[in-house]
Amino acid sequence: MFPQYDVIVVGAGHAGCEAAHAAAKMGAKVLLCTMNMNTIAQMSCNPAMGGVAKGQIVREIDALGGLSGIISDKSMIQFRMLNRSKGPAMWSPRTQNDRMRFAEEWRLALEQTPNVDFWQEMIAGLVVKEGRVTGVRTGIGIEIEGKSVVLTNGTFLNGIIHIGEKQFGGGRTGESAAKGITEQLVQLGFEAGRMKTGTPPRVDGRSLDYSKMEIQYGDENPEKFSYSDETSPLKEQHNCWITYTNKSVHETLETGFDRSPMFNGRIQGLGPRYCPSIEDKINRFAERERHQIFVEPEGWNTVEIYVNGFSTSLPEDVQYKAMRLIPGFEHAKMFRPGYAIEYDFFPPTQLKLTLETHLIENLFFAGQINGTTGYEEAASQGLMAGINAALKVKEQDPFILKRSDAYIGVLIDDLINKGTEEPYRMFTSRAEFRLLLRQDNADLRLTEQGYKIGLADEVRYQKMLHKKSETAKLINDLRQKRVAPEEVNTGLEFIGSATIKEKVTVEKLLKRPQIGMEELKSLHTDIAEYLKKYAKDVLEQAEVQIKYDSYIDKEQQMVEKLTNMENFRIPLQFDYMKIPALSAEGKQKLHKIKPETLGQASRISGVSPADLSILTVYLGR
Repeated sequence: MFPQYDVIVVGAGHAGCEAAHAAAKMGAKVLLCTMNMNTIAQMSCNPAMGGVAKGQIVREIDALGGLSGIISDKSMIQFRMLNRSKGPAMWSPRTQNDRMRFAEEWRLALEQTPNVDFWQEMIAGLVVKEGRVTGVRTGIGIEIEGKSVVLTNGTFLNGIIHIGEKQFGGGRTGESAAKGITEQLVQLGFEAGRMKTGTPPRVDGRSLDYSKMEIQYGDENPEKFSYSDETSPLKEQHNCWITYTNKSVHETLETGFDRSPMFNGRIQGLGPRYCPSIEDKINRFAERERHQIFVEPEGWNTVEIYVNGFSTSLPEDVQYKAMRLIPGFEHAKMFRPGYAIEYDFFPPTQLKLTLETHLIENLFFAGQINGTTGYEEAASQGLMAGINAALKVKEQDPFILKRSDAYIGVLIDDLINKGTEEPYRMFTSRAEFRLLLRQDNADLRLTEQGYKIGLADEVRYQKMLHKKSETAKLINDLRQKRVAPEEVNTGLEFIGSATIKEKVTVEKLLKRPQIGMEELKSLHTDIAEYLKKYAKDVLEQAEVQIKYDSYIDKEQQMVEKLTNMENFRIPLQFDYMKIPALSAEGKQKLHKIKPETLGQASRISGVSPADLSILTVYLGR
């Protein structure tokens, strides 16, 4: 009934979709298994993509040839570039999306991807022979052969949903939990744990009074995620709104604390630190009189509203009473209550940097099964697991991104070397080279690598090369062109910048904090005419590189210093237990994680500088 597949992907959420697309695009024969074909790429929580650091990840996925950026662009209803008031390392794109269109666009894209087959059924277990995965076993007992398997089970592994004192099995509301895989993996020797996440109520937008809320507009000149020409910026956008909780809301919520699964011990798993439930917020930050609530439409035409900031697992009657005390929500009608969900995960220290497991060859984990939270983190892991599964089957070298290459590299390196005891979320502060890893240059950093492995196509590659050469030409010209005081002083006075007394380069003017490319155009007609020749992304790239060149150079020098350690390979079967001088903790951690380079070993929690020195001596022999 089934052929032997190169890659079998279990789960069709954000990680599973990226994994299936990437592997298939690289020539692998792929089977995508899901319990429900109608919920492929479901936005289980908020109808949005990107945000702080997450937006950089979506840009990186797109630059490599993944689809999350394109799908987000095709389904967006609003675009905002966050943190524009800060430096370019902090700029983060975010889209508000049409939930139904997002899922539809993903499904259509996968159906149009050659080499992708689908199977709708729960996967109950793996077929493992002599330490290698050779396929999957479905709920009705069908065995499907596969040379590799990527598990992207999301919150479905033994998922339990909590609403007040009620609890029932499920991977999402209205959908069954997946059983069997955790138990088998534990028998095979894997360590498992439990995590928790949650979601807020959904309400009828027709029942809200928006006059009592602040309007949150999209950007005046919206951009997009994808570097490709397949998508275009929005011409019109949907508004969002902001309102706030108050003391009455908090007091009403507190009346349900005795029935809260979070506070009475029924929930054992740790929840996300940076996206806490409303009851957790008012308990931990009792001194705050209000908390922000983002009122987000679920799409262009639907009346359903996502109440961002009001995630809760309190009893539904308490949710309803408290919510109606929020300004604008006095007559709110609830479509469905918020809930918490507990699910199984596997500490990611059990993985290689390729996301392949140490214990079972050709078995890969991606997404929330690794302890992460967020669509973007999941999608990037799915992309990397799909790439590496396809490369492994083809007996080609693995594809690994370093911390200095991408936020995706930071994410995976953190998971593998540090592990996580709570849902991991990406932030710009986690990246030590964040000025190099900006959202505006993801294509310059990654598209060539995506092209070399057969994921990014020729059109994308040539577009990136053109942007690179045009940026270099523009920077060089701005460094060479000089302007006299009589040409620019009137304009400088007008924008409140100091006048010049002798000829200076245009580059020197651009380094001033008050002057960007738009201000340069206003200084002299010749400059304006010259800059008109360049595309917006080239102008932005040149401006950032000129303004921050000394800082970029410093980070690049740091990267070069660390490169020697990253290039110092450690044999896979190296026996750390035979080095008596290593600390006991160092031996244990090195043996468990099996770092592939000295650089990776240096980032493992518990491996001391003394351990590294000893290890360097032994490896040098």
